[in-house]
Amino acid sequence: MRILLVGAGGVGDAIAKIAARRDFFETIVVSDYDLSRAERTLHWIEAKHGPQGGRFVASRIDASDPDSVASVAREHGATHVMNAVEPKFVPTIFAGALAAGADYLDMAMSLSEPHPESPYSETGVKLGDDQFAQAGDWEAAGRLALVGMGVEPGLSDVFARYASDELFSEIDELGTRDGANLVVRDEAGNEIFAPSFSIWTTIEECLNPPVIWEKDRGWYTTPPFSEPETFVFPEGIGAVECVNVEHEEVLLMPRFLDAKRVTFKYGLGDEFIGVLKTLNLLGLDKTTPIRVRSANGPVEVAPRDVVAAALPDPATIGPRMTGKTCAGLWVTGTGTDGAHREVYLYHVSDNEWTMAEYESQCVVWQTALNPVIALELLSTGVWTGTGVLGPEAFPATPFLELMAKPVAEGGYGQSWGLDDRTPR
Repeated sequence: MRILLVGAGGVGDAIAKIAARRDFFETIVVSDYDLSRAERTLHWIEAKHGPQGGRFVASRIDASDPDSVASVAREHGATHVMNAVEPKFVPTIFAGALAAGADYLDMAMSLSEPHPESPYSETGVKLGDDQFAQAGDWEAAGRLALVGMGVEPGLSDVFARYASDELFSEIDELGTRDGANLVVRDEAGNEIFAPSFSIWTTIEECLNPPVIWEKDRGWYTTPPFSEPETFVFPEGIGAVECVNVEHEEVLLMPRFLDAKRVTFKYGLGDEFIGVLKTLNLLGLDKTTPIRVRSANGPVEVAPRDVVAAALPDPATIGPRMTGKTCAGLWVTGTGTDGAHREVYLYHVSDNEWTMAEYESQCVVWQTALNPVIALELLSTGVWTGTGVLGPEAFPATPFLELMAKPVAEGGYGQSWGLDDRTPR
């Protein structure tokens, strides 16, 4: 397996660092528009693990140009293209991978455009529609595009397949629930506003109309931040208010699994919601460039890109962050014994541990872990397929077993939890 990793930001950097401890691949080409970022990742790996004998190579790439993606992939004989940049680049990387005859993985699907109103299934373009519309091309080429293979979407979808196969005979709701108790402080110790993930992506997810799936209704949207609920997260995180957010799980799970309802709720907090509402009110969430003054004369820049540039890079805030983040899936329905059942399947990532082991903050590290496991399963032939598929299309048990198996026994040493919340 020869992997072209597109993007050496927080998540791309963590993917390379996690993969450096594995031996399932021949080469990973770490590429970025800024070559120095790719080289930084390689320097860390060599300092931590010693010379790699050509297992890791740095390259410059333009993710906005499918020809550039295809050219770099062909140059290095890539068998797989791993997309680790913002979802706005999905179409070009997706096209470049297919043109190069490589398989493809991403952690966020093609965007909804324009942002539709209810009913979601009848107006506008849904998340991932552009990719699934090209499934025939990928099948004809005998290639696989594994979409939404991060943590959410990704691990949450693996949990959904596991619940469907092993825990439930009938599912009422597949509800992804994400929460954390993370705090970021400045040098003086004061708590500051610093999102732990790409603000560009966060704005896209949180200000679009959230989407819900119901079996007798299909996909439909609700207002941003709708249906708040308090969800109690495990391992000391505690109660967090979660709200509806547009997210890929709701578009993926119903394509492959049988459930009466599918939702995604994110624990944002009052401050974060307030900031997002203000950005929307001021038009600073827009992606269409506007003309502004600069020292070198008028330039055109997207307001959202200005917001992203003004905030701390999520890849750099790890040393100032404390706490844990939890990704998981709350499932309700009828168990295999015929009785009502409720469970929360989850994985918790502790920032102190990820920083000590990988110098990666816990949110980006947790996201990066899952595509590496998926790539390993693909390399060994445990997971196989062609066309455009989500994580739900593959057996979940091998993924979860490899994830939890101790490192000394050839696994990743990352335990996942099953919290039985069935009312007694």
